[in-house]
Amino acid sequence: MLVVAAFACRQPGEVNSGAAGTTDTSTPSTSVTDTSGTTTTSTAASATTTGSTGGTVSNLSAEDKEFVIKAAQGGISEVELGRMAAAKGASADVKTFGNRMLNDHSKANDELTQLATIKGLDMPTDGGVENQKIAHALSKKSGKDFDKAYMNTMINDHQKDVNEFEKASTHAQDAEIRNWAAKTLPTLQEHLRMAKETWKKVQ
Repeated sequence: MLVVAAFACRQPGEVNSGAAGTTDTSTPSTSVTDTSGTTTTSTAASATTTGSTGGTVSNLSAEDKEFVIKAAQGGISEVELGRMAAAKGASADVKTFGNRMLNDHSKANDELTQLATIKGLDMPTDGGVENQKIAHALSKKSGKDFDKAYMNTMINDHQKDVNEFEKASTHAQDAEIRNWAAKTLPTLQEHLRMAKETWKKVQ
């Protein structure tokens, strides 16, 4: 009976030892949880990376999105037409103006693309249908006719740009877009002044 009792006393010890083993097994289980946590972190990082490409849904207001898209299309068009003017312009003044548009709007486009990427907004890759029609019409002109038509287009475009950027510089809901518009506005105002002066010279 004493032997049986002693044997029975050992069983709880053996069970406890098994429980300790179970506890040891639970430690790797915690490690698995940590691994899961690492996976979650990796997923978050991946989402951030996607956002940096402009591929996620943007939180910008509809008005701010519209401004950014229109500004991007206008900027792309200004670069394209500026390159055309630098090559086709009959007047040295028109060529100079075209190069100024090419340089200034390329810089502004780069800044806007970076800003849009941060905001998770996809950017257009061309100037849009209307601007493409204008570019096509100008490509068919040459000499003084081209100079007049190009400078007239630049006056009209920059008058619209100045109005839109003035509005965005004070009314855009996103502070960074508002600041970018305010920063870019003086350059557009200078472009408008130059366009009017150059237009007079080619009449």
